Amino acid sequence: MGTLSNIPPQAVLPLGAYDRDALRRAGERADQRLLRVDCANAADKPAVLAAIANAFALPPHFGHNLDALYDCVTDLQPPADAEQPGFLVFLENLPDTAAFGREQRDALLDVFRDAADYFFERKTAFRVFYSVCDRRGGKPHARAS
Repeated sequence: MGTLSNIPPQAVLPLGAYDRDALRRAGERADQRLLRVDCANAADKPAVLAAIANAFALPPHFGHNLDALYDCVTDLQPPADAEQPGFLVFLENLPDTAAFGREQRDALLDVFRDAADYFFERKTAFRVFYSVCDRRGGKPHARAS
């Protein structure tokens, strides 16, 4: 598994410390389900949740709030025939705006941390890598929240 073997099976980490393409390739080799969302066009919580719902193909009953996000994410299934079942999630360009600042971003990432705990109990890998785009300064960068 190479690249992923050095990363805990349940983790929420800043993407900037890793090579996204190497992670993606390692996830494919391990039969991990890849979920990727680019929030470059999102500036607030509703837009971030809509981007996630669209990219993850969440069901129509998704309630567009953090509790509903947790419920839908933990309903996701890894590939049935995977030798090492799990998920590799990329949350890219999370906004850093007045409408979606650190507090909102931390709450969102906490949902993914809680989902990682849920999947840990089911012996299913759940690795999340995120990046933040500072829209106040206009420059995207990956950094810890």
